[in-house]
Amino acid sequence: MPPGVLRYAAFTADPATGNPAGIVLDATGMADSERQAIAAAVGYSETAFAEPLGDGEFALRYFSPAREVPFCGHATLATAVALAALHGAGRITFRTPVGEVVVTTTDGEGGVLARIDAPTGHSRPAAPEQLERLLAALRWSRDDLDESLPPHVANAGNDHFVLAAGTRERLAALAYDFDTLLRLMQDEDWITIQLVWMQAPDRYHSRNPFPVGGVVEDPATGAAAAAFGYYLHALGKVPASRTITIIQGEDMGRRSVIEVDVDEGPRVAVRGTAVRIDPR
Repeated sequence: MPPGVLRYAAFTADPATGNPAGIVLDATGMADSERQAIAAAVGYSETAFAEPLGDGEFALRYFSPAREVPFCGHATLATAVALAALHGAGRITFRTPVGEVVVTTTDGEGGVLARIDAPTGHSRPAAPEQLERLLAALRWSRDDLDESLPPHVANAGNDHFVLAAGTRERLAALAYDFDTLLRLMQDEDWITIQLVWMQAPDRYHSRNPFPVGGVVEDPATGAAAAAFGYYLHALGKVPASRTITIIQGEDMGRRSVIEVDVDEGPRVAVRGTAVRIDPR
């Protein structure tokens, strides 16, 4: 592990589960090439680089092993929890490439809880040709899909293709063509593919292929979870304020729990915990 990098697991209270993130709490003056090299050496789906600006504000950028990412929810949550461990819980404002993101941390029985007010987002139906290319890359067919949740491209800082599986078994049997999906996502500028299965109207299971970041799959994706909140609102699936629970990472052995609050407006927030991974 490069010196000066903290490791936190996000959307879990168990460091052996959740989505691990690297964190550099003071990257002031650090060149982009150095940040990219550190992210590649860390090897997590994202490493966050913070720059203190004063008065509880920080510039925050995110690098995957392969590229910079405009916004990352789990690394934002992990950074906020790491800062709370140093300075106490409270409100933090992050200046990110997609704009201002406010995170509120509070002390709870299970550790520090963080609530991310997601960037303003939207969701739109996917084009038929986009769906056909994605199905081919995933090695899925239209018969595998849940017709009640149509394919969309949803955004909460980044574009994510939302695709709903008709069964939990279809979601579990994920064996996609990495290179084909990578080319499609590069062509369309999608950050992840948000594959979901609806267990109940307020409970979903998710998997997130992330080949553009040089990662086969992400165990917890806060930005995609926020985008999914905008997706459900666009479909009229959230007639009033509702909390949606997303279970992600189970099929990878890194179970994560993401709470998504969706209010009329719409306004979306993502909540969860994070825990320090012991230095190695």
